[in-house]
Formats: sequence, C-alpha cells, structure tokens
Amino acid sequence: MTGTRPDDNTVNLAERFAKSEKFRALFRDGMRLVEESAAFLDGPGRAAAKELSRETATLYGTESMRLTTRLMQLASWLLLQRAASDGAMTRTQILEERKKVRLDQLAPMTPGPDWKSLPAGFVALAERAAALQSRIVLLDADIYGRPALPTAANPVDQQIDLLSTALGAMRKR
Repeated sequence: MTGTRPDDNTVNLAERFAKSEKFRALFRDGMRLVEESAAFLDGPGRAAAKELSRETATLYGTESMRLTTRLMQLASWLLLQRAASDGAMTRTQILEERKKVRLDQLAPMTPGPDWKSLPAGFVALAERAAALQSRIVLLDADIYGRPALPTAANPVDQQIDLLSTALGAMRKR
C-alpha cells in the first residue's frame, strides 16, 4: 500500500479516505446506482427489450451484462473500502480481497452506432456507471498506487466480441 511504512507516523490513505464524507457520498451514490440499475433492468428495461429489433436486443443484452459486471466490481470496491473504515477487516485482509476486485479488466464504455437505439434509461445508467468507474479507478490509484488507467481494450477485439455475440444469437434462432 502506498504511504505505509512500519513507523507510526505514516498516514494510511485508504483508511483516511474510507472515513471521509467524500467516501460516504461516493458510497451512497454508487449503491444507489446499483439499486436503480437492478430495478430498471428487472422492470422497464425488460419491457423495453421486448420492443427492440433482434440486433438491438442482442446489443442490449450484451451491454446489460457489461453494466451488471461493471457495477458488481465497483460495488465490491466500495464495500471493501467501507469495511476498511469500519475496522471490519485487517489491512492484510483488505489487500488480499482487493486483488479480487478487477477494476483493470473493466473495459471502458464504447458506444457504437446502434447505441442510440437502446432505451434512454439504460443509456443514462450505463453512462453514470462509466463515470463512477472513472472516479473509482482514479481513487484506487491514489490510495493504492496502481496505474490510474484501466488496461486499454483493443476496440477491434471489442467489436469482434459484439459481432460474435450478435451473430451467435442470430444463428440460434
């Protein structure tokens, strides 16, 4: 952990941040976004998906999974920081559990040409999740000294993945 040495004069940035009002606000916003997304995907999003074309419905399904994965990782990070604040885990436990949170593997949101055909409520949630991801990745880098930017995803590979998903779904029908 950056800023930690054996002496008692060292400031633990993770613990200090986790006890701050800024973190509490970030935690509330993040968890509210998780709840809003779950409610949307289970209700209005499910209904809206039935009205989409096959291609757009496939894109919606793919992007819904990405949103869910992104939010699960971000919520895990937030919960871990809260555990640090509450003293529920030792520093060693926190660092060990932090290895399981894969912020570096969350691809940046890259809206494609069909993005505008997705339900507006979904697009708004995905954009908010991407903004939250950016904030958390930067905070994580400040606290733990990791690279500030996630591993750059190859846009061509992302498009091939989307095409594979779309074509695979179309062939099964």
